[in-house]
Amino acid sequence: MWKLFSKRKPAYHFSERETEILRLIAQGKKNKEIATELKISEQTVKNRITTIFLKLGVTNRTQAALKFLTVDKIALSK
Repeated sequence: MWKLFSKRKPAYHFSERETEILRLIAQGKKNKEIATELKISEQTVKNRITTIFLKLGVTNRTQAALKFLTVDKIALSK
């Protein structure tokens, strides 16, 4: 019999850059600040954030930061 629901958390696969952007979002940084810190364009940040939201199944930065910090338990200090 197949289980309809699994207690396992979903596995998120982020690139190193996506992880950096998520860490900065969780620190409350704005797109422009993220772009400056990572030396990339603001449009690239926006594109990466869209991909991150899709992977996490969220619709805003707060939800993304919460999932990043609580579900995946990734420390901000990395």
